[in-house]
Amino acid sequence: MKPAGVVRKVDQLGRIVLPKSLRKRYQMNEGDPVEILVQGDHIILERYRPKCIFCGSMEDVNDFKERYICAQCLEEMTQLS
Repeated sequence: MKPAGVVRKVDQLGRIVLPKSLRKRYQMNEGDPVEILVQGDHIILERYRPKCIFCGSMEDVNDFKERYICAQCLEEMTQLS
């Protein structure tokens, strides 16, 4: 992990502000979903990208009844019937 050299304080509501330069570099816009991951004693923020509920792929993922399924798993499911 590469340090960004930026220190921010957590406010009363537990919020932090990501500097504009980082938001721009990582293409994070207002309203974009962010995933919070924990790895050991590190907290990691990532732009949220939906993953297939079956195989975990992030490629060619479609929303189906509020769940995400990739095209390949969907194809395999249609072959079952």
